[in-house]
Formats: sequence, structure tokens, C-alpha cells
Amino acid sequence: MAGRAMLVFICIFMFLPGARAELSEQKTALIQQLFPSATVIEDKLSDFPVYPVYQLQELLGYAYESVDLSPLQGFAGKPISMLIGLDTHGRFTGVKVLHHHEPVFLHGLGEAPLFEFVDQYEGRSLRKQIIINTSNTGSSGRSADNGDTVYFDGVSKATVSVLIINDTVLSSALQVARRKLEGFAQAAPTKAKTDFFQPLTWQQLLERGYIGQWELSHEEIESELGRPLADYPRDFGDTSDGPFTQLFFGYINSPMVGRNLLGDDAYNTLKERLDPDVQVMIVMSRGDYPHVSENFTPGSNPQRLSLKQNGLAVEMRDLNISAEDLNLQATNMPDLVAHNFFRVGGSAGFSPGTEAMMDINIELSRNHLVKDRVVMEVPVRFNEDLFETVDVSSLEMNEREPVWVGLWKQRWWQIAIVLTALTVLTVFFARQKTFSQYPKLVHRFRWGFLFFTLFFIGFFAQGQLSVVNIYTLLIAIWDGFSLNVFMLDPIIFILWIYTFISLFVWGRGLFCGWLCPFGALQEMAAWLGEKLGLRQIKVPEHWHRRLILIKYPILIGLVGTAFYSLTLAEKLVEVEPFKTSITLFFVRHWPFVVYAVGLLVIGMFIHKFYCRYLCPLGAGLAIIGRLRLFSWLDRVDLCGSPCQHCKNACGINAIRKDGEIDYDECIQCLECVVILNDETQCVDKRLQNKKRQRQANILATDASLP
Repeated sequence: MAGRAMLVFICIFMFLPGARAELSEQKTALIQQLFPSATVIEDKLSDFPVYPVYQLQELLGYAYESVDLSPLQGFAGKPISMLIGLDTHGRFTGVKVLHHHEPVFLHGLGEAPLFEFVDQYEGRSLRKQIIINTSNTGSSGRSADNGDTVYFDGVSKATVSVLIINDTVLSSALQVARRKLEGFAQAAPTKAKTDFFQPLTWQQLLERGYIGQWELSHEEIESELGRPLADYPRDFGDTSDGPFTQLFFGYINSPMVGRNLLGDDAYNTLKERLDPDVQVMIVMSRGDYPHVSENFTPGSNPQRLSLKQNGLAVEMRDLNISAEDLNLQATNMPDLVAHNFFRVGGSAGFSPGTEAMMDINIELSRNHLVKDRVVMEVPVRFNEDLFETVDVSSLEMNEREPVWVGLWKQRWWQIAIVLTALTVLTVFFARQKTFSQYPKLVHRFRWGFLFFTLFFIGFFAQGQLSVVNIYTLLIAIWDGFSLNVFMLDPIIFILWIYTFISLFVWGRGLFCGWLCPFGALQEMAAWLGEKLGLRQIKVPEHWHRRLILIKYPILIGLVGTAFYSLTLAEKLVEVEPFKTSITLFFVRHWPFVVYAVGLLVIGMFIHKFYCRYLCPLGAGLAIIGRLRLFSWLDRVDLCGSPCQHCKNACGINAIRKDGEIDYDECIQCLECVVILNDETQCVDKRLQNKKRQRQANILATDASLP
């Protein structure tokens, strides 16, 4: 009785407000939500940053803050802080978001989709591979379980943020599990011996255990299914005389395997294409049921295969290497139905010298409604002569492929389109004097590119640059620069690199006039205003010169506020209508929509009003653009004195009265270049033509005289 009384006293004491300096009342309440049956929540351990949670004397699991174990930065350059619960079996009891600076969830989509996303972790096992479905249009808060793989719904327009969250949750949970839970200990890491090689035939590779094999006969699968294969006419007609399925698998990083299978040239080519830390396993099959289906998508995770090691799911992702790129050429190889190169690892990592287990998921259809499913376990074990133990003192544990690498691979076709478009734009600008001789060509190309910028770069690829990127960069430099956070969005990264380089060549105009989605939207609003016959307002010169200065204090204020309070800066940055119009398609709370639409309406009367007077991003680019190496827009003696044609035609008033180009304001629309090369518009060329005509007439008259 005395012992029980003492235990009750301890439990009450643990929950008394102010009893512990380490564990606040708010954090205690959140941990209680993660572990509803908890009676004791201990302070953070001194040797490892977790909070042990008990029900009386029974350990329920551990709660911990993600920032204590994972320094991965979010899209805004600051870590996403979460409180995570993990029970003694390695199951998540829940995830609570404590603090974040992700722009799309702050005054954008709102935090509800974020909370729905993290709710999917509750009850899921760390032993399973969690994959984020980034092709959906939203987050339903529901996940799909497929054997050892769990598919989570992502959040539309927040793909980067949710992938960072997933990586943070899994990497930190693995650290806790390996340090505190039974059954999660990691075997000594191994790697392939780089100098171990001798030419071997296919049969010798098999006999020595350098390549593993496994076979399933028709009789064995029928025994597992409990019915003959003839009951599955949708999948099988007449079965062959060979095996139902026969698998072969090897660790390509080992020269003994890779060089014998591919040959030296192809093996070296593969190594050059991959990062040094990427681990590759080849899986080959023959028989009636290959390891991938006919509709398998290259570059994705195989539906029929899954891999486990030390009880943890290991990611397998196809490298999308065709048979023509790397042809198998080992001596006396059998005829194969399929072979794939898979990158293996993921959050759990992979030790090739340690035994693993591969599951082959066999799913056959009796009819269009009824399917039978059998999972067969295939031991993955290679000859230990291929490997050597890694010195852990020189190896960073949990070293995994950065999140951004997967994002770049996933969006490869978008990257290819954007790079192609930028190449075309560069060629066009480099030869603008030649193309400007064809006004219709210039106008059509410009409008075509503006549509591409708005609909593909902006609405589809979400490539709208923002002043947020500027102060995120400055904060990152202040706190300790890491390129990884800027690589998370490939389209944004490519556009920033291109824009930064172009600032030193053409100034700010290339981005503001061609690559800004909201700028393109303003151009279209101005065109619509003219077509509707709305009165176009010309801001007087003295007012224009004053108003263009407003955007610079806005820029300074935003950057200064970001260093003082990032939360406040995130609110003030709403001076940019980009998030409302481009990111969220105007689906937002009405004040933000009214503001963005209002700017476009004003732009129907005053050409590109926001760009000229309010845009802090344009101000920042203009400052750097002053370091440009060239002034590409030619002027002639009559420009500005007396000719004002180019100035009057310039919609944003970037030409001064003396005819000089104001490159701080110029958007490189090339209208003045077209005018200057048009003999029907340029006063200088018209005068020259008249002069030549007079001289020709005089010569003709002299020639006609006797």
C-alpha cells in the first residue's frame, strides 16, 4: 500500500503546474494527447533528448521535439518544429506541429491541410516505408496501406513542405528507435570492396553467391493460392514449361557483380551518372510472373516488390535505365523477361552485407471483382567476400539522399521544359537586334512567352519568385548557409540562378518583363483594358519619378523585419499579391482576393501599376541590376531631342525625356528596339530615308539633263 501511495503521489506531482522547469504545462498537455493513457511524463533525458512516457510503471514510449534530432530546414529556411510520439513497438502515436514558417500554410491554404497531413502518421509503424503521394489535388487526411508500403496523401501546392515534414519525422523517429527501442538496432554497416574483381561467367556468379536467386514453381503457387492457375484467365492463358517466377538479384556497387554483368565501360558509365553514396540493386526475372508488371512506370517504386532489413522497410526506386542504355552481357546469361536497376536505401538506409528480406507480392484476378493475393518472402543474402565493414567513426550514420534530389528526379520533365524555354529566350535576347527587324515576330514571340510564363511557369509549375526568397537567402547566410534549402524547388532554383546571371547582362528587365507570372498577368490586364476602351492614365513625369521610389522602402522594411521577426515579415509580405493570384488561383479569404484583383483592375488603367510602384522584388532586382555589364538598348542622336516616340510608346515610362533608358525600370519588352529598327516609325530612319531619296532624285535629275 505504501508503494502504491508513493506512486500516486509521484503521478500527481508530475502533473502539478510549475513542478518541472523542463516540461511546460502546454507541452505536458500535448504529450498527454499523444499518449492518452499516460500517468507519468518524465523530463527530457540528459543523454538523449526524449521524454519517457509511462502508464504507472509501464513504459508506453517516448515523445520528442523534431528540432532536437533533425536540423532539416523548411521551405522558408527555418526548421518545422513538431512534437512526435513513438510507442515501444515503433508505432507513431501522433504528430503535433508546434511552430513553422511555411509560407503556403500561413495566410495561404491555412493550417488545416497541414494538420490533416500530419494526422496520417498516427498508428503507422516506423517499420513500413512511407511514401508521399504528390500527384493528388489535396489532402484528404487518409492514407493507403499496401503491404510494407504506406502511401500518404500530400497537399496540393505544398509538396516541398510535406516532403520535408516526412523526412524530418522519419529520420528523427529512426534515431529514437535505434537508441531506445528493442529490435531496431542497426547492424555494423558494410560496403562493397572496390578492389575485389575477377572475370566470371553467369553460372560462376550464381554458384559463388555473388548473385542471389529464388524460384517459385507453378505447383508451389497453386498450393499457396489453394486453386489452379486456370482459375485466373485474366492473368494467365496457357502457362509455360518454365517456372512461375524466377528472381535473380545482385548488388551493382560491387565491381565483382557490376563489372561482370555490365562490362567495364557500361559499369563506369553508370558510376558516373550516380552520386557516390547511391546504392544500386539489380533485380532480374524470368517466367510467367516477372517482378514488374507490364504497366510499371519507370522511375517509380515497384508494386510487386518490397525490401526489409532489420525489420525496417527499405526504399526501392527504379533508376529509369533502359536496356539499351545498359545492356547485360555476362557470359551464358539466361533469357530474362525483365530487369531493373533500383536505388535502395531511403530513411532506413541499407547495409549490403547484412541479410535482408524481399517480398514479392503476387496478385491474381479471378474476375473483375475478386482478386487473390499472396506475399512470398525471398531472402536476400550475398557472399560476404563482396563486402567489408565500414569504420563507423568515419561514417555519418543515417546518411541519406537529400530530399531535394528526389524532387528534382520527380520533376525532370518540368525542368527540361523550363531549361529549353530559357535557352530559347537567351538566344532571342542575344540576337534581339536581328529579330527586332520583324515587328510581328517579336510581338507574337513575346505574347507567346508571356502565356507560357503565366500558365506553365506560374500556375502549373508554381515558379513565381518572391521577395521571400531574398530575405530567406539573407537569413540563411546570417544563420549558416546551406544550399539544400534552396534546392528544394527545382523550378524556383533554376529561375533564380538564371535571373541572377541575367541581372549582370541585361539588368532586371529580363525577369520582370518575361519570367514573372504576375507581371505577365498584369500585361494581359492592361491589354484587356485597352480592348475594352478604358481610359489609359499617364502618370505625370514628376509624380512618376517620385512614385517609383516607394518600392525601395518596402523592400528595406521587409528585409529588416525578417531579421527582427520572421512571423511579422510573413504577414507584411502580403504586399505581394503573388501567393493569392498565382499560388492559390484567387481561392483565398476575400480581403486578399480584393487586394490582388484591385491591383489588376488598376493595371487596366495604369500600365503595370504594381510592378512600377510597389513591387519589392523588382526593387531588389533593380539594385543588383545596376551592376549589369552592358546597355543593350541602342539610342540615336535624335532620341529625346526632339523625338519622343519611344518614350510615348513605353507603357511603364522607362525612357527619360532626354531619350536615355532607365534600366532600373525597364522590363525589356523590346518595343523601343522594334521602333528604332522600323523605318516607318523611327524619326531618325525616316529622315535618313528622305535624305537618301532627295539625293537619289538629284542624281536622277542630273542624269536626265543633256
